Formats: sequence, C-alpha cells, structure tokens
Amino acid sequence: MFSYEDIQKYNETEMSIYKYIVSNIDKVQYMTIRELAGKLSVSTSTILRFCSKNCFDGYSEFKSALKEEVLAQNPRQPLEDLQELSAFFARANSGAFEEKMLFATKAVRKADLTIFIGMGSSGTLAKYGARYFSNLGHFAVGLEDPFYPADAFHCENTVVIALSESGETPRLIESVHQFKQKNYRILSITNSPSSTLAQMSDWNFSYLLNSRHVFGEYIATTQIPVIFIIESLARRL
Repeated sequence: MFSYEDIQKYNETEMSIYKYIVSNIDKVQYMTIRELAGKLSVSTSTILRFCSKNCFDGYSEFKSALKEEVLAQNPRQPLEDLQELSAFFARANSGAFEEKMLFATKAVRKADLTIFIGMGSSGTLAKYGARYFSNLGHFAVGLEDPFYPADAFHCENTVVIALSESGETPRLIESVHQFKQKNYRILSITNSPSSTLAQMSDWNFSYLLNSRHVFGEYIATTQIPVIFIIESLARRL
C-alpha cells in the first residue's frame, strides 16, 4: 500500500502520519478524517494531501484500501482459527484417530531409520520431527533439502515421513519417488487426501483444514495439526 519510493519522498509531517497509520492500522480504518487529523494535530487538508501523494482520490478511497490491506494481512479472524482447530482436535479425540495412527506406529516401530522430509516451512517441521523422535530415543534424520541423494542412506528397513501442506510440490514428490524405488515405507502428512503425495504414500494423514495463502503464493495454513500428529506418533512408539 505504501511503496518504498513514496516513503522516501515524505516530508517530516507526512512521515509522522505514515508512522501513526501503520502503528494503528486497525483503528485508522474506522476513523473519520477529522478524528485522524485530531490525533495527529494536523489539518484535514494535510491528511487529504497525504492521501493524494499516495495516489488516492480522497480519504474514503484511502480508507477502503486500508481495510483491504488489513484483510490481506489477517485473512482469518482468531475466533475462526480456534473453531477450525477445535474441530480438528475433536476429530483427533476419537477411536478413529487411534485406528488411523496404528499403521504408522507399527511401521515406525519396525524401522531402523526414520527420515523426515519437507520443503519450506514443511522442511523446518521435518527437522523438528527428527529432533523430537530422537529426543524420545528413536533414530531419525530431518531433510529440508529434497536434492539430498537417496542413495546416501543404506538402511534397508527405513520409513520416510514426507510433509507437505499441498502435497503437490514437484521436487518433493520426485524425492519421495526415489525413496519409494528403494522400497522404503512412505508415510505422509498433508492437508488433502487427494493430493499426489497422499496418493503415492503407503499411509497418509490429512488434517483437512481450509487452505490459506497470503500475498498470492505463501501458504498460511496453520501447521499446528502437523506438529500434533508428529508428536502423537512419537509418543506411541
């Protein structure tokens, strides 16, 4: 909304207006022009000039853009997030969840090595999963680099736990395919059971939340269910 080029051209007063707005964006989106001018001890004409300098035709258009900015940064309200997570944990607190975890638990118990793999934020979770398993006495490694050669691992009885919100990351799928060719047991945690990764796995847990993206491409779907599933599996070993 505020470009770097525009900010560089602000005078001292305009910089003060800018700093107040970005620090109080939730309030400013509901303020009248007189209320904002009063808070800043400037005239309404000064606010209008600020709007014009940022390519808005008046204060109303500026406020509309501000509200859109808030929605883009906060696509989900906290209560909605809690409701969605509560629904997930309600599903997890069931016999069906225990039955679902049984296959994965048996597979990992028999394994000499467990490999966690993911990319991006899922790569970070892969490292966390490996450390958590190791803390509980089960040998595991975490890979956030899908280019890591599959031939570097020589344990025949190996389980791979692949993590991906979309389940459609091409390089991750290719890496999992290489592990599958080595006859490793493939477990996966994804958001959708119909994803490519889920379909090619021997076992898949899908947490079934509404997929969220910000700024057009970055995944913002909560990963709390993934952490819960990883920890639940480790505690059952």
